[in-house]
Amino acid sequence: MEDSVNNKQNGHQLESLTHPEEIAEAEPLSWRFWRKRRYIVVLLAFFGFFNVYSMRVNLSVAIVAMTENRTTIDANGVETVGPEFPWDSKQKGLILSSFFYGYILTQFAGGFISSKIGGNIVFGIGIGATAILTLFTPMAAKHSLDAFIAVRIIEGFFEGVTFPCIHAVWSRWSPPLERSRMASIAFAGNYAGTVVAMPASGLLATAYGWESVFYVFGTIGCLWLILWFIIVRSGPDRDRFCSQDEREYIQKTIGYTSEQKVTHPWRAIFTSLPFYAIIASHFSENWGFYTLLTQLPTFLRDTLEFNLDKTGFLAAVPYLAMGILLGVSGYLADMLQVKGILTTTQVRRYFNCGAFLAQTVFMVLTAYLLDPTWSVVCITIAVGLGAFAWSGFAVNHLDIAPQHASLLMGIGNTIATVPGIVSPMLTGYLVVDGTSDEWKAVFFISAGIYCIGCIIYWIWASGELQEWAMTPEQRAAALEQKAQKNGHTNEALELKE
Repeated sequence: MEDSVNNKQNGHQLESLTHPEEIAEAEPLSWRFWRKRRYIVVLLAFFGFFNVYSMRVNLSVAIVAMTENRTTIDANGVETVGPEFPWDSKQKGLILSSFFYGYILTQFAGGFISSKIGGNIVFGIGIGATAILTLFTPMAAKHSLDAFIAVRIIEGFFEGVTFPCIHAVWSRWSPPLERSRMASIAFAGNYAGTVVAMPASGLLATAYGWESVFYVFGTIGCLWLILWFIIVRSGPDRDRFCSQDEREYIQKTIGYTSEQKVTHPWRAIFTSLPFYAIIASHFSENWGFYTLLTQLPTFLRDTLEFNLDKTGFLAAVPYLAMGILLGVSGYLADMLQVKGILTTTQVRRYFNCGAFLAQTVFMVLTAYLLDPTWSVVCITIAVGLGAFAWSGFAVNHLDIAPQHASLLMGIGNTIATVPGIVSPMLTGYLVVDGTSDEWKAVFFISAGIYCIGCIIYWIWASGELQEWAMTPEQRAAALEQKAQKNGHTNEALELKE
């Protein structure tokens, strides 16, 4: 019975030469998270992702202010009514998707470089450069449409490294039984940034002009960069403020240190079905997410007739729900494994596919209802439940191949960035007049893609450490454990006879 519980707690995988739950810190983890250096890293990663998404979504609100009709009076006293930037729906779709043209280019490079030099360096540079470019966005927009698009593409180029390289940070800092909560807390920064940026952008644009949206969030990003480089190191062995007890605990449970050379098994990676399941799930989640992220303010204004101030606040509500539920889902995922209730594979599969099924249903309901109250409720539930999917596929790279997790995230996020390019442009072509039928098509497409991702992940997903990702020591330990298990089986058969 005890062996069975231990097997469940490990998710039937060997992440170190001993069972992770058998290794304990002298000072256990408690609510005083600041006493653990790894959670200081989590906190700063949270604010890093806060900046990532605040600088990404502010344009979704700002572009509404940039293209709405307003009254202006020139030097001769002539009054005119019209938008500052007369972009049509197709041009706006191109602007909103341009960020992802650069974003898709650096996913693989970000993951590969991070596994070599440390994710903390690449993460800081990526967000810092994006913050600086955000400060120059108003000047580029006023210069020309081409200059505006070019700046957004370069922003995407630098920001593209953030998700792959944070997995390199987790591969050095996160014990196996804390991965879900550490990663989900950090990823909650995405939605905290969205929650703050959307209403704040609406208020800033109304009070101080759309330019202030970019100046404020760009400045916050630059301040974060300074703190990140001062405090965070690539691993516990390079952090002089990390206690010896915590350092040994992390390294023993992970099973390797940042000093060990990582060689990527390319053939095995590209023939791994669990890896393709993660990619399919990531693609599906991003399609629905990016559709709403870039188009929700426009949808609320055009179809449900909300003004700019209210649009910013309502557009933020779904991401507030997701940010809160990310913390809940991460803690619940870890608890189910620690208590031996579910294996890692079961946690990933149930959380991910359950979320996708719910998102499919509520996307379809949004398409049918198109009511100011119920549409916001359905979108909030659909986006909020995506938190459980993030405790599924988004952490799964660390389960199947912790040493290669940043590379796997880089490859997967390259493909999962395609929705960021295609979805806004497709919406721009589908939604020309802003009618309810046009928006129905947008939501039906998102629901269908969620459903496909759910099926693929359910069939092929795994939470087990893959054989091709094991170190020589882990392979030896796995063979020894298998031999012992076979020995116990043979003894049982002999007793039965």
